[in-house]
Amino acid sequence: MCAEYATFGLAPAMRAGGVLANGDYQVHRDFTDFIVEGRPLLFQLSDLDAVSPLASDVPPAIFSTHVRRLLLEAEAPLPDGRFVIYGCPECESLECGAVTAVIEKDPASGEDFIWRDFAWQTQDEVDLERDGYHGIGPFRFRGSEYRSELARLLATPEPALPRRVLLIGARVAVLAKLAAALRTIGIGAEITQDATGVPPEELRTYGAVAFGRAVTDTQRALVREAFERTGVEVVYVDGLAPIIPILVAQIEDALDRSPVQQRRLTRLVAADGEAGIEVTSTCRVRLTGYRLDRLYRTHAHELFDDVLEAGKHRIALEAKAVKGESYIVARTTDSVLVAPMVR
Repeated sequence: MCAEYATFGLAPAMRAGGVLANGDYQVHRDFTDFIVEGRPLLFQLSDLDAVSPLASDVPPAIFSTHVRRLLLEAEAPLPDGRFVIYGCPECESLECGAVTAVIEKDPASGEDFIWRDFAWQTQDEVDLERDGYHGIGPFRFRGSEYRSELARLLATPEPALPRRVLLIGARVAVLAKLAAALRTIGIGAEITQDATGVPPEELRTYGAVAFGRAVTDTQRALVREAFERTGVEVVYVDGLAPIIPILVAQIEDALDRSPVQQRRLTRLVAADGEAGIEVTSTCRVRLTGYRLDRLYRTHAHELFDDVLEAGKHRIALEAKAVKGESYIVARTTDSVLVAPMVR
């Protein structure tokens, strides 16, 4: 059994949604992640696209049940005292695969909590020799710290309101397509030309405001004043181009509540036919290029898709993908960044 204590904490995290180059959609999920020894536990599980059971869009009763399970105040959902630590971001089916672990009280102290025998599980029974994460855990958490962190979630059991974005711009057709794309991935979106007449109680439901390129400085100032009068803090996004995947990626980045130091992808620059990227842990990185031609048609190019080790990287990009007005989207499972190509 583990003798040393590991620190335990919780932090907001995100599974980045988006409109992919092939036209597919990836659902946005907000959740609370487990921070073990100062780092997200998810980062230790290779490049796993998953969320914890503590997701903000599950009903309050189920959310509370998940918290109580982690406190061992409710029955384990799987045989042998196993609990789901991370599961599929699209559904809750065990058939999609889940990271599970045994959670138990430390028999020596009777107060501390132990997480052990991590495994990848797709059915009720698990073969630890074949499917176990042999390099992870066991972790021993101080009972007072562990209970205190999880009790904070029970103190405010209502999950956060769904993310909503206010879209302001001159091109109604683009705004309509953007709103539809955002709703498809799980982000609420409304369109307006003037926020001054929007009731304060409605303004308080927005997490971000996205401006189109044609919105004037005067219009932007009026919108900011309307939100400031209500005391609401929102993130303002200046749309880079009338390209739906680009705008969705910008909004996803703006809505990311996770601490910067706990994100996989922390930097993206694009210049002179190269992309500069920084990642904090080994993970899969996908680069997609978008460009507008002289007729304002959008062209998308998959530029890079591979696993990168933690650190800074320079990646050469195809010349045809970055000529003219072009943009690069970098994506990992938990974050997304956008950068214009600078020459």
